[in-house]
Amino acid sequence: MKKAAEFARELIDFCYSSPSAFHAVDSIKNILEKHRFSELKEADAWQIKPGNRYYVARNDSALVAFVAGSNAVAETGFRIAGAHTDSPSFRIKPAPEMVAEDRYLKLNTEVYGGPILSTWFDRPLAVAGRVVCRSKDIFNPLVRLVNINRPVCIIPNIAIHMNPDANNGYVPNKQTDVLPVLGLINQKLEEKGFLQKMLAVELNIHESEILDFDLFLYEYEKGCLVGAHDEFISCSRIDNLQSVLAGIKALCSAEKPAATCVMACFDHEEVGSSTRQGADSQILAEILERIVIASGGGRSDYFRALARSFIVSADGAHAVHPNMGGKADPTSRPVVNGGLAIKLSANKSYTSDATSTAVFMQVCDKAGVKTQRFVNRSDMRGGSTIGPISSTHVSIASVDVGIPMLAMHSIRELCGIDDNLAMCLALTELYRN
Repeated sequence: MKKAAEFARELIDFCYSSPSAFHAVDSIKNILEKHRFSELKEADAWQIKPGNRYYVARNDSALVAFVAGSNAVAETGFRIAGAHTDSPSFRIKPAPEMVAEDRYLKLNTEVYGGPILSTWFDRPLAVAGRVVCRSKDIFNPLVRLVNINRPVCIIPNIAIHMNPDANNGYVPNKQTDVLPVLGLINQKLEEKGFLQKMLAVELNIHESEILDFDLFLYEYEKGCLVGAHDEFISCSRIDNLQSVLAGIKALCSAEKPAATCVMACFDHEEVGSSTRQGADSQILAEILERIVIASGGGRSDYFRALARSFIVSADGAHAVHPNMGGKADPTSRPVVNGGLAIKLSANKSYTSDATSTAVFMQVCDKAGVKTQRFVNRSDMRGGSTIGPISSTHVSIASVDVGIPMLAMHSIRELCGIDDNLAMCLALTELYRN
């Protein structure tokens, strides 16, 4: 219980230091470099030595880390875990300042992914992301991470007296109803370019240096443990920073493995993964092939390695809801702190099959971790994840798993401390084997 609580608090800290995918990758780098990982650049030639530790970042928001195995890759293959760095949020649009009633200054935003919109109302919100500035090399602009870590805006609800349907299926309009208020127009808060000025002050640069930005809203309040015995984790971005941290911590514990161990942290899963840093790109296939080549192998060795490899696609899973049990499948009903959920789907929105499930169950047995099964109700459409997408680019046996969660895609999600630790233990065992 003590170890689970400690790792739960570590997850809360990790989520809070990672308010955007860019910050998540920066947080991952900090962990990796403390554990002797070296960065490889995609534009450079690679030299890889058995037992050494490396990572590759792409576009500041995706990262693949690996520990080179002591055996030839073609003979042992890869042991891979995959997760994603992004979470549902609101992206700030260009020239975002808007004035309402000649008094309120708002930010124009667009919804990123599929958040539960109602959970974002009346919450103190902060802003984080990256700012891109002028540089001497126009093809390599200067990138600065920014985190305005204070409650700078809020999306206020309308009183129920003016919206009688608030509790009867009211659907907020994404363009008009969920715009955050930044402040009141006065002598200190002018309409045009205010956000640009705020960013310049935050970064201690002149606003003319700023060319563009990728900025997102996030909940200012930090997560916490809840429950009569602190058995739950209530936190933003559990989906899917929980799997990211568990995988990175597991990889850091891999010492001189026989097989090459890989942790892939993709971006843009919440919006379809179809970017060059998403799972629906060649990023994983390219890096795996380069590992084979840099280790002295050829194209044939790469394909032989894939045939001996295994991927665990780790993302959130739906737990049975205590107030809405009818939304779950009649017989497969994972519960919080009941073990990792193996996700299955007849239409293959998850990659798990009987063989890959059996492999993962034996991994969990060795790790002392319980497993459950998740399937959707047959009359409900479920979500998907990076597993099926990755499988279209690398032909590797794969299983989709996750920790059972409540309130997935809420501004504040809920999972169990035992399941959180179980994911790390299972992925540690994956790399050990």
